[in-house]
Amino acid sequence: MSTAPMSGRKAQAARNDELILAAARAVFTADPNAPIAAVAERAGVGISALYRRYPSKEALLQKLCGDGLKLYIEVARKAVEDDEGDPWEVFAAYLRGIVDADSSSLTIKLAGTFQPTQELMHDSALASELATEAHRRAVEAGVLRPDVTPSDIALVFEQLASVKLGDERRTFELRHRYLTLVMDALRRPPAHHPLPGPPPGDDELKHRWVPANA
Repeated sequence: MSTAPMSGRKAQAARNDELILAAARAVFTADPNAPIAAVAERAGVGISALYRRYPSKEALLQKLCGDGLKLYIEVARKAVEDDEGDPWEVFAAYLRGIVDADSSSLTIKLAGTFQPTQELMHDSALASELATEAHRRAVEAGVLRPDVTPSDIALVFEQLASVKLGDERRTFELRHRYLTLVMDALRRPPAHHPLPGPPPGDDELKHRWVPANA
């Protein structure tokens, strides 16, 4: 059954919503205290258009984190429901998927800055349950060192989310470089894989100190 195309007004509203959410993620992960007007400016939409969709900054933060949680759940559920794949590769794909989803960036910056809804609390509990199950399956399969807990993995995700250097492509490359290092340490028995991408150069590290408007 085909889906009828959206009207021009609805299509524009959907595009605006995508712009608003992308802008909100960029603005609030850089500065959780930024005003909602900064989101409208970055998205290139009028403040009234933003308020029609999200009546408050809190509502926007709830939506942003809710979407992040749903993506986390999707990745974790895929790992938990895979009964045929190699146990380590299934767990490794879960780790890579969460790093790519980048939901941990939201946790680092936005945890405790707004009131969670009942839906958010439900999804958070489900995400935790799935993460624990993915961890349990890897330990019981003998591919993950047993002294590592689900909480350890959660903090590893946050550490990797803090890696931001250069553009999006370079940040992605470096996160996977360090994820590979971490996975080799997590695996049982320990492994040794080539690291993705080159290490950060001195110029890259020094560039962080150059003012944005320079």
